[in-house]
Amino acid sequence: MRFREHLSACRSSALELLRNIDDSLMPERCAFCGTRTLRAEPSVCGGCREDLPWLDNPRQDAPAPLTALVAIFAYEFPVDAALKAFKFRRKLYYAPAFGSMLGDAMGFLPDDVDALLPVPLHWRRLTVRGFNQALEISKPVARRYGLPIVNGVVRCRATRSQSGLTAAERNRNLHGAFAVRRTMSAKHVLIVDDVVTTGATTRHVARALQKSGVEKVSVLAVARAI
Repeated sequence: MRFREHLSACRSSALELLRNIDDSLMPERCAFCGTRTLRAEPSVCGGCREDLPWLDNPRQDAPAPLTALVAIFAYEFPVDAALKAFKFRRKLYYAPAFGSMLGDAMGFLPDDVDALLPVPLHWRRLTVRGFNQALEISKPVARRYGLPIVNGVVRCRATRSQSGLTAAERNRNLHGAFAVRRTMSAKHVLIVDDVVTTGATTRHVARALQKSGVEKVSVLAVARAI
């Protein structure tokens, strides 16, 4: 009996050692299917990238006062399920995956963007969730392009969820929800968000920024919900 226990323990140790060696050689896993990925394609494997609901034209019509609006995916499976798991079930491994793909889409935007602004959460929601998903997907973009992430905009009013509201209701719901609390030196701020539906949130943030002296505001989002 002791021999079998010893043999089982040796096998477990050997498997753990192999897993550690494997992790050191190929540490990345695809955020969608969990398979190993190469360093050249971190976070999302080639097969999953092909199956994602890419938009044919990431550059969307930008309603005033926005300069440009870019979204890379339709809000469909598996992107919608991944974003929900990311936000509501703390599956933070989706952050580098979406952040990397957002970085690839920067070429669809004007080249004078000089700062990133993750859509701010109200402090109560931030406390409950524990993180701001827009900030997490902004970090890889900021590192890749050497852009600062500005944090001088606050969500000063706790609004009800935008889900299920009409366009008019979304607009009213966000009235006076954002304020700029610091001087902005950036001239063209890029708002980063996970999902854009009517664009009401980003337009209200953009208006607050422009009142503070920012000249241009654009939007970069993971998905567009129609």
